[in-house]
Amino acid sequence: MTRLAHVGVVAIGRNEGERLRRCLESVRHLADQVVYVDSGSTDHSVSMARKLGVECIELDLSIPFTAARARNAGWRRLLELAPEIRWVQFVDGDCEVVTGWLEQAQEFLAAHPKAAAVCGQRRERHPERSVYNQLCHLEWAKPPGLLKSFGGDVMLRREALEQVGGYRDDLIAGEEPELSVRIRSQGWELHALPAEMTLHDAAMTRFRQWWLRIVRSGYAYAAGRHLHGGPPERHCVRETWRTWVWALGPPAMAAALWPWMSIWALLVLGVYPLQVLRLYLRLPGPPRDRRLQATFHTLGRFPELVGHLQFWRDQMLGRRARLIEYK
Repeated sequence: MTRLAHVGVVAIGRNEGERLRRCLESVRHLADQVVYVDSGSTDHSVSMARKLGVECIELDLSIPFTAARARNAGWRRLLELAPEIRWVQFVDGDCEVVTGWLEQAQEFLAAHPKAAAVCGQRRERHPERSVYNQLCHLEWAKPPGLLKSFGGDVMLRREALEQVGGYRDDLIAGEEPELSVRIRSQGWELHALPAEMTLHDAAMTRFRQWWLRIVRSGYAYAAGRHLHGGPPERHCVRETWRTWVWALGPPAMAAALWPWMSIWALLVLGVYPLQVLRLYLRLPGPPRDRRLQATFHTLGRFPELVGHLQFWRDQMLGRRARLIEYK
């Protein structure tokens, strides 16, 4: 199997087990160099990666873990080991890189000098196992073309990555969109291709897992607005307003009306099923998928609000954020 010249891979993970094995097996014979960064696994992840011949970094336990910190440690070590690397593929340890993706991504970046990043389509490995996996599967779809932001699986041009200094180590969520903002501010472009990129294994089977994942998204929106919410970017402004309006607006109105007009208070809360209907009518796809997305998008405003409140609590107390994990 021919290795791709000037392509390196950074995989990050924590207690991913066999998912990590699939991840590393999918890239270790293709890239010039592969680096795995471990954030305090208690399973056999590190020893398994080393047996596969992959360079491993175990992050210092005394410093709070973040995916951003792990990715930064990974790409910097990658360039120490292989200074000739021009393209860096980042992949989460619960994802398997699809055959042919690295070649397509490298060719695209080589042919488009203004492109700093390219990603393809991430698919869920087992969407049929739970409604939460199915929601992830629907969420991953990206229309091909120019992007405002990319996710955890992406190939980045080394020059752009070094120009902006990489990810923000202190962000516990939303580090990829935040990096996207800074890269675009330097005149670079971000692109999505229709090609398959990775298979993801969310392994979400419980409502609590879904709830915590959306709490993390809410935290990311609040942090993103705090950092880049001003013009011209106005990063995450729409998302944060949407959360506050839908999570607090109707309940506040209902509470205010209840002592005098309880019937009207109940009618106000009827805006939620109407919102589900509105989203159902607007979303594409088969009816089951539309019902699922419309229901959980509406419900998701509440855990998003929890994430917002956690972010502002951390800001007011001046304390370092702690990871919000759903696995």
